[in-house]
Amino acid sequence: MKLTETKAWQNLTSHFNMIKDIHIKDMFESDPNRAARFTVQDLGLYVDFSKNRLTEETLDLLLKLARSANLKAAIDAMFTGKRINQTENRPVLHIALRNRSNRPIYVAGKDVMPAVNTVLEKMAAFCNRIRSGEWKGFTGKRIKNIVNIGIGGSDLGPAFVCEALKYYSDRDITTSFVSNVDPSHIVETLQNKSSEETLFIIASKTFTTQETMTNANTAKNWLL
Repeated sequence: MKLTETKAWQNLTSHFNMIKDIHIKDMFESDPNRAARFTVQDLGLYVDFSKNRLTEETLDLLLKLARSANLKAAIDAMFTGKRINQTENRPVLHIALRNRSNRPIYVAGKDVMPAVNTVLEKMAAFCNRIRSGEWKGFTGKRIKNIVNIGIGGSDLGPAFVCEALKYYSDRDITTSFVSNVDPSHIVETLQNKSSEETLFIIASKTFTTQETMTNANTAKNWLL
Protein backbone atom coordinates (compact mmCIF):
# COMPACT_ATOMS: atom_id res chain seq x y z
CA MET A 1 0.00 0.00 0.00
CA LYS A 2 1.23 3.46 -0.87
CA LEU A 3 1.87 5.83 2.02
CA THR A 4 -0.74 8.24 0.66
CA GLU A 5 -3.34 5.47 0.80
CA THR A 6 -2.88 4.69 4.50
CA LYS A 7 -5.39 5.63 7.18
CA ALA A 8 -2.70 7.66 8.97
CA TRP A 9 -2.13 9.79 5.86
CA GLN A 10 -5.84 10.34 5.36
CA ASN A 11 -6.28 11.40 8.98
CA LEU A 12 -3.42 13.88 8.63
CA THR A 13 -4.93 15.25 5.41
CA SER A 14 -8.30 15.77 7.11
CA HIS A 15 -6.60 17.49 10.02
CA PHE A 16 -4.70 19.78 7.65
CA ASN A 17 -7.94 20.84 5.97
CA MET A 18 -9.33 21.75 9.40
CA ILE A 19 -6.45 24.00 10.45
CA LYS A 20 -5.09 25.30 7.14
CA ASP A 21 -6.85 28.66 7.45
CA ILE A 22 -5.81 29.36 11.05
CA HIS A 23 -3.20 32.10 11.30
CA ILE A 24 -0.11 31.33 13.36
CA LYS A 25 -0.51 34.70 15.10
CA ASP A 26 -3.88 33.55 16.39
CA MET A 27 -2.33 30.31 17.65
CA PHE A 28 0.12 32.31 19.75
CA GLU A 29 -2.60 34.60 21.08
CA SER A 30 -4.77 31.65 22.18
CA ASP A 31 -1.82 29.81 23.74
CA PRO A 32 0.71 32.02 25.60
CA ASN A 33 2.90 28.96 26.33
CA ARG A 34 3.03 27.85 22.71
CA ALA A 35 6.72 28.67 22.22
CA ALA A 36 7.72 26.62 25.28
CA ARG A 37 5.49 23.67 24.37
CA PHE A 38 6.67 23.39 20.78
CA THR A 39 10.43 23.63 21.17
CA VAL A 40 13.02 20.95 21.76
CA GLN A 41 16.59 21.52 22.92
CA ASP A 42 19.15 18.72 22.95
CA LEU A 43 22.64 17.81 21.69
CA GLY A 44 23.44 21.48 21.15
CA LEU A 45 20.42 21.99 18.88
CA TYR A 46 17.41 24.26 19.46
CA VAL A 47 14.44 23.21 17.33
CA ASP A 48 11.42 25.51 17.23
CA PHE A 49 8.16 24.04 15.89
CA SER A 50 5.98 26.81 17.28
CA LYS A 51 6.11 29.02 14.21
CA ASN A 52 4.54 26.33 12.04
CA ARG A 53 0.82 25.83 11.59
CA LEU A 54 0.51 22.83 13.90
CA THR A 55 -1.05 21.69 17.16
CA GLU A 56 -0.41 18.83 19.55
CA GLU A 57 -2.85 16.82 17.46
CA THR A 58 -0.74 17.55 14.38
CA LEU A 59 2.36 16.13 16.05
CA ASP A 60 0.43 13.10 17.25
CA LEU A 61 -0.84 12.42 13.72
CA LEU A 62 2.64 12.89 12.28
CA LEU A 63 4.06 10.37 14.74
CA LYS A 64 1.31 7.88 13.85
CA LEU A 65 2.17 8.36 10.17
CA ALA A 66 5.84 7.71 10.93
CA ARG A 67 4.94 4.52 12.80
CA SER A 68 2.66 3.31 10.01
CA ALA A 69 5.49 3.86 7.53
CA ASN A 70 7.91 1.85 9.72
CA LEU A 71 10.23 4.86 9.91
CA LYS A 72 12.07 3.53 12.97
CA ALA A 73 12.91 0.29 11.17
CA ALA A 74 14.24 2.32 8.23
CA ILE A 75 16.40 4.42 10.57
CA ASP A 76 17.72 1.29 12.28
CA ALA A 77 18.54 -0.19 8.86
CA MET A 78 20.59 2.89 7.98
CA PHE A 79 22.50 2.89 11.28
CA THR A 80 23.31 -0.82 11.03
CA GLY A 81 24.75 -0.64 7.51
CA LYS A 82 21.89 -2.32 5.63
CA ARG A 83 21.83 -1.84 1.85
CA ILE A 84 19.02 0.71 1.78
CA ASN A 85 20.25 2.52 -1.34
CA GLN A 86 18.24 0.38 -3.72
CA THR A 87 19.43 1.98 -6.96
CA GLU A 88 23.09 1.27 -6.13
CA ASN A 89 22.53 -1.71 -3.80
CA ARG A 90 24.77 -0.39 -1.06
CA PRO A 91 24.59 1.07 2.46
CA VAL A 92 24.07 4.77 3.10
CA LEU A 93 26.98 5.75 5.31
CA HIS A 94 26.57 9.50 5.83
CA ILE A 95 26.25 8.57 9.49
CA ALA A 96 29.78 7.16 9.55
CA LEU A 97 31.23 10.49 8.42
CA ARG A 98 29.37 12.26 11.23
CA ASN A 99 30.07 9.64 13.90
CA ARG A 100 32.41 11.66 16.09
CA SER A 101 31.68 9.35 19.03
CA ASN A 102 33.57 6.71 17.05
CA ARG A 103 30.89 4.13 17.80
CA PRO A 104 31.49 1.04 15.62
CA ILE A 105 29.36 0.92 12.46
CA TYR A 106 29.36 -2.48 10.82
CA VAL A 107 28.87 -3.30 7.15
CA ALA A 108 28.96 -7.00 6.26
CA GLY A 109 30.40 -7.69 9.70
CA LYS A 110 33.27 -5.18 9.42
CA ASP A 111 33.59 -1.93 11.36
CA VAL A 112 34.00 0.87 8.76
CA MET A 113 35.04 3.54 11.28
CA PRO A 114 38.83 2.93 11.16
CA ALA A 115 38.84 3.49 7.38
CA VAL A 116 36.57 6.53 7.70
CA ASN A 117 38.79 8.09 10.39
CA THR A 118 41.90 7.49 8.29
CA VAL A 119 40.40 9.40 5.35
CA LEU A 120 39.16 12.23 7.59
CA GLU A 121 42.64 12.58 9.09
CA LYS A 122 44.17 12.75 5.61
CA MET A 123 41.64 15.41 4.60
CA ALA A 124 42.39 17.48 7.70
CA ALA A 125 46.14 17.27 7.09
CA PHE A 126 45.71 18.27 3.45
CA CYS A 127 43.50 21.24 4.36
CA ASN A 128 46.02 22.42 6.95
CA ARG A 129 48.83 22.24 4.38
CA ILE A 130 46.82 24.43 1.99
CA ARG A 131 45.89 26.97 4.67
CA SER A 132 49.47 27.19 5.97
CA GLY A 133 50.85 27.64 2.45
CA GLU A 134 52.91 24.45 2.60
CA TRP A 135 50.94 22.94 -0.31
CA LYS A 136 51.58 25.10 -3.37
CA GLY A 137 50.49 25.30 -6.98
CA PHE A 138 52.49 23.83 -9.85
CA THR A 139 54.80 26.87 -10.12
CA GLY A 140 55.42 27.13 -6.38
CA LYS A 141 52.86 29.85 -5.65
CA ARG A 142 50.50 29.68 -2.68
CA ILE A 143 46.93 28.50 -3.33
CA LYS A 144 44.55 31.46 -3.22
CA ASN A 145 41.47 30.04 -5.00
CA ILE A 146 39.53 26.84 -4.38
CA VAL A 147 36.84 25.87 -6.90
CA ASN A 148 34.42 23.09 -6.01
CA ILE A 149 32.91 21.28 -9.00
CA GLY A 150 29.82 19.16 -8.30
CA ILE A 151 26.06 19.10 -8.60
CA GLY A 152 23.18 18.49 -6.22
CA GLY A 153 24.46 17.54 -2.77
CA SER A 154 28.04 17.71 -4.03
CA ASP A 155 27.49 21.41 -4.70
CA LEU A 156 24.88 22.58 -2.20
CA GLY A 157 26.42 20.76 0.78
CA PRO A 158 29.91 22.27 0.53
CA ALA A 159 28.46 25.69 -0.35
CA PHE A 160 26.22 25.55 2.73
CA VAL A 161 29.12 24.61 5.01
CA CYS A 162 31.34 27.38 3.64
CA GLU A 163 28.60 29.95 4.15
CA ALA A 164 27.70 28.70 7.64
CA LEU A 165 31.34 28.64 8.81
CA LYS A 166 32.47 31.73 6.95
CA TYR A 167 33.44 33.47 10.19
CA TYR A 168 36.19 30.88 10.72
CA SER A 169 37.48 30.93 7.16
CA ASP A 170 40.88 32.03 5.89
CA ARG A 171 40.08 35.30 4.09
CA ASP A 172 43.20 34.96 1.93
CA ILE A 173 41.55 32.01 0.16
CA THR A 174 38.45 32.46 -1.99
CA THR A 175 36.01 29.62 -2.52
CA SER A 176 33.80 29.23 -5.58
CA PHE A 177 31.26 26.63 -6.66
CA VAL A 178 30.52 25.44 -10.18
CA SER A 179 27.51 23.20 -10.85
CA ASN A 180 25.86 24.38 -14.06
CA VAL A 181 26.83 22.48 -17.21
CA ASP A 182 26.40 25.74 -19.14
CA PRO A 183 30.04 26.67 -19.85
CA SER A 184 29.44 30.30 -18.95
CA HIS A 185 29.29 29.27 -15.28
CA ILE A 186 32.84 27.92 -15.10
CA VAL A 187 34.18 30.52 -17.56
CA GLU A 188 32.90 33.37 -15.38
CA THR A 189 34.13 31.67 -12.21
CA LEU A 190 37.67 31.40 -13.60
CA GLN A 191 37.64 34.82 -15.26
CA ASN A 192 39.97 36.58 -12.84
CA LYS A 193 41.79 33.59 -11.39
CA SER A 194 45.32 32.38 -12.04
CA SER A 195 45.86 28.70 -12.79
CA GLU A 196 49.06 28.89 -10.73
CA GLU A 197 47.07 29.68 -7.59
CA THR A 198 43.87 27.65 -8.11
CA LEU A 199 42.93 24.27 -6.67
CA PHE A 200 39.94 22.31 -7.95
CA ILE A 201 37.84 19.90 -5.91
CA ILE A 202 35.84 17.43 -8.00
CA ALA A 203 32.98 16.22 -5.78
CA SER A 204 31.17 13.11 -6.95
CA LYS A 205 30.21 9.66 -5.65
CA THR A 206 30.66 7.84 -8.94
CA PHE A 207 32.60 10.28 -11.17
CA THR A 208 30.14 9.50 -13.94
CA THR A 209 27.75 12.46 -13.49
CA GLN A 210 27.69 14.20 -16.86
CA GLU A 211 27.55 17.80 -15.64
CA THR A 212 30.33 17.28 -13.10
CA MET A 213 32.67 15.46 -15.48
CA THR A 214 32.09 18.02 -18.24
CA ASN A 215 33.09 20.85 -15.90
CA ALA A 216 35.98 18.79 -14.51
CA ASN A 217 37.40 18.31 -17.99
CA THR A 218 37.01 22.03 -18.67
CA ALA A 219 38.96 22.75 -15.49
CA LYS A 220 41.64 20.23 -16.49
CA ASN A 221 42.04 21.82 -19.92
CA TRP A 222 42.22 25.28 -18.30
CA LEU A 223 45.03 24.12 -16.03
CA LEU A 224 46.95 22.38 -18.80
